[in-house]
Amino acid sequence: MNATIPPRHAPRRPAGQDKSGWLAVLEQGANVLQSSGPLPGFDVYVVGLHCAKNDPAMQMEAHHYCRVVNEDFLQCVIFDGNTADANLIGVEYIVSGGLFETLDEAESGYWHPHNYEVLSGQLAAPGLPAVAEKALMKQLMNSYGKTWHTWHTGRHDGEPGDALPRGEATLMWSFNRDGEADESLSLNRDEAMRLDTAGKRDHRHDLVGLARPQHGVDTLRDAFRGTTPVEGVLNA
Repeated sequence: MNATIPPRHAPRRPAGQDKSGWLAVLEQGANVLQSSGPLPGFDVYVVGLHCAKNDPAMQMEAHHYCRVVNEDFLQCVIFDGNTADANLIGVEYIVSGGLFETLDEAESGYWHPHNYEVLSGQLAAPGLPAVAEKALMKQLMNSYGKTWHTWHTGRHDGEPGDALPRGEATLMWSFNRDGEADESLSLNRDEAMRLDTAGKRDHRHDLVGLARPQHGVDTLRDAFRGTTPVEGVLNA
């Protein structure tokens, strides 16, 4: 991990005993023999905030490590932090607006829009120079994500989570208006990771002209109170 990125440790330690000797030997062997596996390609790091589609009060940080498959498709593994102790909590697939339009109506209901995350400054790529980060965000304009969380390990601002993955996977959704994400969650992340969300919003304002109305922007509108829209984030 880039040394300039502030460390974000997992908010929860999993249940179970500490590693024994045989695990250390196994890991050493894996480092030598299994270096050609798929994970080295997951080198695009972005951090955002997620909420559950069927329970919007369930919110948490989501640290994505993504592989850019092509211009229209990314696949990401999601952790609750960015250090060696981070827990794997889910996956996200990201498609361009063009690929989203190929989906049927039933399938499209699983995919959340991304324009608010980009234009509000909420989605960040820590460690990237500002120019490179903006280029990435431009690529994500009008895109959609299909995200499943398999483990709610809690929140860094104090809300406890589960010691082990429990129950069925949870379909996650995006925030689409100011005031939907818990202020404590947002401030805690920005302070700990030295992120300037307001500054990123200003820096990305010229991307508003690229924004197209997206499906799913109003899906959770009635689940929150006192929210305000953001320029360029429109429901299709």
